[in-house]
Amino acid sequence: MKNDTLPQELIKQAIAMMKIAYVPYSNYPVGAALLSDGGKVFCGCNVENASYPLTICAERNAVFQAVAAGEKNFKTIVIATQNGGAPCGACRQVMVEFAPQMRVITVDAQGQVFLDTTVADLIPHYFGPTSLTD
Repeated sequence: MKNDTLPQELIKQAIAMMKIAYVPYSNYPVGAALLSDGGKVFCGCNVENASYPLTICAERNAVFQAVAAGEKNFKTIVIATQNGGAPCGACRQVMVEFAPQMRVITVDAQGQVFLDTTVADLIPHYFGPTSLTD
């Protein structure tokens, strides 16, 4: 989904969130900046826990904050990692729940783009809300 216009402010916010992530176990900080259709930005970072399953990823952190604020329609998410890594399967599933066509951009800690695509392209043949209809 290459787009010549990169959301530079979202990239900056995602990198800033990456820098404050709580990652004492993996040492793999992730930050996310999520833009809603209403123009609001919601940020998140990964927060690890000694009980590993209780860890929350940056992407889900941002989406859940947006939903808690009443936003459920999203345009773009920027995800920042040390090496531009793609979102995990759980995050992909959460994102597809709300916005299969949302733009997903991954960047490294310097802001270099590694991926510019959509959620649907990240998780083809996804199971989503329409899968439950008759």
